[in-house]
Parts: sequence; C-alpha cells; structure tokens
Amino acid sequence: MQISIQTHNNVPIAWLEETGYIIRDLEDAVDVLGNSDYLGARRMILKKEQIDETFFDLKSGFAGEVLQKFSNYRMRLAIVGDFSGYTSKSLRDFINESNRTGHILFVPSMDAAMEELGKK
Repeated sequence: MQISIQTHNNVPIAWLEETGYIIRDLEDAVDVLGNSDYLGARRMILKKEQIDETFFDLKSGFAGEVLQKFSNYRMRLAIVGDFSGYTSKSLRDFINESNRTGHILFVPSMDAAMEELGKK
C-alpha cells in the first residue's frame, strides 16, 4: 500500500496512491488509517474505487464499522467519486448528512477533497 502526503493550506492530507488496492474489510481500513496517522496526517482521501462496493450497501454494516474507526481516531475522511448511480434513499440521506456535518465527506473530485480537508 502506497500512501502519499500532500499539504494544502498547511494541513497534511494523506491519500492512497494505488488504484488497484481495495479496502475489503475493517482490517484494511484500519491499516490505511494507521499508516496515514503514522505519516502525520489527520485527514485522508480515498477514491470510491478503492473501497469495496459493500461499503455503499448500508445494510451490510461495513460503512458504519469503517467510519466509526475514522471517527474514533479523529481522522477526517473524504471519499471521492460519482455517487449519482446509487438509488438507495438511505445512502443518499447518509451522504447528505455526512457532508453537512463535515467529518466524513463525499465529494466529486480530488480538488474538492483537498479544498474541504484543507480547511482548518
């Protein structure tokens, strides 16, 4: 797993470089989170494609487990991708509520993720 750190507005932000790496379970998520924290970042960007699709099925509980870890470790997270293809009302509500509170963000681009996470 290759994690890079980029600073935006003097805020270190971690992002997973590898497009082929997929977070398939809670252990993968904790590894990514822990490595980012070790590198000095308290904010992280993941691409939608880097997360197993079960994450977006809220009934699976996978999203809740992963996001609880990010919350417990006080690591802000932006997930980058096109979420318009999901028709689940509960997922759309979850995305809207997450974006409103700002700890976990669902954004359309890396630039938007950097801008939001780079705010103090």
